[in-house]
Amino acid sequence: MVNSSGVVNGSVRTVLRLEALALLIASVLLYAHLGASWTLFAILFLTPDLSMLAYFAGPRIGAAAYNLAHATIAPIAAALLGYLSNWTMLEAIGLIWLAHVGIDRALGFGLKYASAFGDTHLGRIGRATRRLEQPA
Repeated sequence: MVNSSGVVNGSVRTVLRLEALALLIASVLLYAHLGASWTLFAILFLTPDLSMLAYFAGPRIGAAAYNLAHATIAPIAAALLGYLSNWTMLEAIGLIWLAHVGIDRALGFGLKYASAFGDTHLGRIGRATRRLEQPA
């Protein structure tokens, strides 16, 4: 169910978080099968979170940068292109990136709305008193 603020809740939210957990597990298993460096995995795993620095330019730019770094389109493309071209490093980067997106979404960190950093499609994060589900 989606409420008027665009936030999913109930069983739909649970399904989205379980899908994200599946994405994390599949990405890690594929990475292990690839045989790439676990040191590289550890170094790059949090790299997409550097996109949060764009919030210094304001919530609209911050949300756009964060969402670009946390959507699945680019990492799937990177992993697939790496696989098809036998470019192991690109495939590894794509899988690490997908694992990051998977863990973020499984933990409830959704794509951001431009209203505030804590406003996500999976619900409000952080300690703010205003909740997305309530009218402003």
